[in-house]
Amino acid sequence: MKTLAVTGYKSMELNIFNENDKRIEFIKYAIKQRLIDFLEEGLEWVLTSGQMGIEMWTAEVVLDLKDTYDIQLGVIPPFENFTSRWPETLHQKYELLTLEADFFKPLYKGDYRGPFQFRVRDQWLVEKNDASLIFMDPDYPGSTVYYHSVAEKYDNHPIYYITPLDLQDAFDSMQMIDEPDYYN
Repeated sequence: MKTLAVTGYKSMELNIFNENDKRIEFIKYAIKQRLIDFLEEGLEWVLTSGQMGIEMWTAEVVLDLKDTYDIQLGVIPPFENFTSRWPETLHQKYELLTLEADFFKPLYKGDYRGPFQFRVRDQWLVEKNDASLIFMDPDYPGSTVYYHSVAEKYDNHPIYYITPLDLQDAFDSMQMIDEPDYYN
């Protein structure tokens, strides 16, 4: 696998409304561990649309991994001005990510014109990548259900997941690193 699309919940679907929320650390750690596994098997590109939440945090993780691994980041939003309704701090963060990305290009010129743009984004990401990594709880798929339903239709497109159990593992691993006596 050379290219991987990553998506998942928006921050508000995780009840995260502040970029300083401690849970983001565990989420990013879980993403990082999964990406490292793929990088060691030959992953070269991670693509995302840059949606707030999992996709932005993934982009930050990829940029951090560039110090150690030969990895490229592509940000392909569904349309220009994708972040126009976002809070200013997230809008600025997104702008910085797009500047640091190795590739950035919106699928549609201009502003939002309809939900078809999100369907086209999902289709494009599935078709242009070797596999998908989806951060979701199968019992509560939230907005990830749309991307997931597109990806499931492709026979030769493996879908990998980060689930709540993976987050628990990330939390436990981080606790062992930070506090070696945590389990005693």
